[in-house]
Amino acid sequence: MKAAYHCRMKSMYILIAMVAGFLVPMQAGINVRLKQAVGDAAASALVSFAVGTVVLALWCVFTRPIVRDVLAARGPWWMWTGGLFGAFFVAATILLAEKVGAGAMLAWIIASQLMGGLILDHFGAFGFAVREISPIRVFGVGLLVLGAVIVQRF
Repeated sequence: MKAAYHCRMKSMYILIAMVAGFLVPMQAGINVRLKQAVGDAAASALVSFAVGTVVLALWCVFTRPIVRDVLAARGPWWMWTGGLFGAFFVAATILLAEKVGAGAMLAWIIASQLMGGLILDHFGAFGFAVREISPIRVFGVGLLVLGAVIVQRF
């Protein structure tokens, strides 16, 4: 019974990851259209984050004791910096989707995400469990880089 539950949960997480991944090019395209209307990538990224912030704030206010949880949070200073990376990511996708297209943009982003993931896992950075880099994992990243080159060129 426990194994079946674990399998269902893992399948649900994979589905969530796939939906999130599918939404990335949609978000980039929507934000490019916003940039074309507004005239500025940073301003359209700001609007994107503002809308997301309002939606998340409403969801949190109605589903959890958010103020208490945030005020009680303790940890390293860098745990508050994730939004900086998110802002860069959104602004970068606005620029890249318009200049190189959704496919090439995502190919390079995914390849570099996996490179970064392997490095973070190898060193156990930011609380990740240590998972050493192996030749086969590097080969897998290499295939993604090759795929990005192919998508970019053709």
